[in-house]
Amino acid sequence: MVCYSGSISVKTSGKDDIHDITDLVRSQVSESGIKNGLACVFVVGSTAAVTTVEFEPGLVKDLQEAMERLYPKGIEYEHHLRWGDGNGHSHVRASMIGCSLTIPVKDGDLILGTWQQIVLMELDTRARSRDVIVQITG
Repeated sequence: MVCYSGSISVKTSGKDDIHDITDLVRSQVSESGIKNGLACVFVVGSTAAVTTVEFEPGLVKDLQEAMERLYPKGIEYEHHLRWGDGNGHSHVRASMIGCSLTIPVKDGDLILGTWQQIVLMELDTRARSRDVIVQITG
């Protein structure tokens, strides 16, 4: 078994910013030299998330609006009451989506659907520099 570990750095603008990181993850897979296995994609931080979506403007907007309906910014969160940082909704959203995902690797490429991309979701209230760890085993 071979294991490769790399990282991706993404600058975000905060406030529900969503980035397609598929090509960056693919580059890590290519750099690893691993042909068949699993790629784990993990964002460091408690107010960001990674998932897969069809990355197109309509769905990005739909996803942002769904997050607001499910976990609104304009209500009180205990986290905000305790720390006063106004990002309780960010932590809840990140917890519900998740900080990692695993994607199969076959013949040196990610197995993704035609309209499926890997995205980093910035859920915090301010711009951040996010580190995404990519570990490939095979």
